[in-house]
Amino acid sequence: MRGVIFDGRQPQVVDDLEVRDPGPGEVLVGIRAAGLCHSDLSVVDGTIPFPVPVVLGHEGAGIVEAVGQGVRHVAPGDHVALSTLANCGACAECDRGRPTMCRASIGRPGRPFSRGGRPLHNFASNSAFAERTVVKAVQAVRIHPDIPLTSAALIGCGVLTGVGAALNRAKVDRGDTVLVIGTGGIGLNVIQGARIAGALTIVAVDANPAKGAVARRFGATHFIDASAVPDTSAAVKEILPTGADHAFECVGNTRLIRQAVDLLDRHGQAVLLGVPPATEEASFLVSSMYLDKSILGCRYGSSRPQRDIGLYAELYRAGRLMLDELVTETYPVEDFAKAADDAHHGRVARGVLTF
Repeated sequence: MRGVIFDGRQPQVVDDLEVRDPGPGEVLVGIRAAGLCHSDLSVVDGTIPFPVPVVLGHEGAGIVEAVGQGVRHVAPGDHVALSTLANCGACAECDRGRPTMCRASIGRPGRPFSRGGRPLHNFASNSAFAERTVVKAVQAVRIHPDIPLTSAALIGCGVLTGVGAALNRAKVDRGDTVLVIGTGGIGLNVIQGARIAGALTIVAVDANPAKGAVARRFGATHFIDASAVPDTSAAVKEILPTGADHAFECVGNTRLIRQAVDLLDRHGQAVLLGVPPATEEASFLVSSMYLDKSILGCRYGSSRPQRDIGLYAELYRAGRLMLDELVTETYPVEDFAKAADDAHHGRVARGVLTF
């Protein structure tokens, strides 16, 4: 079968992948669509260290082909969106409703794939850049079949992370002010999460002026073109003189992390979503934090995927959450190189590979 692998030197599309049958508590899914996220590119450029060879991809949707022993919540023929959380469901963190903190789901890649008899790792317990993949049952969330799978694919990472950061981690409330730095796939979902939560003012910042229209469409009340103003912080303060209740850094740049902290109002919180290189350090003025400001990390939107994926799918069906508009371009998997180049240069909000 076809898939995209990374061998430590360069990614390549191959057609001789094999995947094992699902075991107890596992699901075999035929992937129909998979979003290309910057986290996949970060494995390739070394920003995210990961063992190789690996089958890439972690944002996918498809149709269940087989289930292992004990799986009851999905059956062959069901449409599913996949999460990356292979949480155990039995530890203290899972029991508290915090599956993103389950240690069984972090840094323990399996190897369900093989090529020429050699095992390959899966990425983020998912590997959606393959025609078929095996995931834990908890990762497969049934969705209504009328949702296009090219749109549904994006729920499992970009939507869960961005919307979840606004609703679950920051807990944006009615009337709040929000600053979003970076309006790629994650940033746009933060924007629509803040809109759904009832934020009064949502300021989006990006160095690409072409992103202004789409940011406003997703719910931004203001857009600042960082490439056209001499001082982005001053431009933000013209709109939010006392600062923002919530500032989301969605780029992964330590300078912008500092900017997000500096632009907080009293009792404000900066939520870090972008991923800088693993050894990068950021700084802030300690004295500014005594006004009850907070800096929050956020893993996967602090999501509970079995609940949240189903919720976001139904919000989409009700016309309250945008998915189709996130899909800037679709590419057959054979065009992975072009898709990756478009994503790297910011030409697309989200490109989707199709099988």
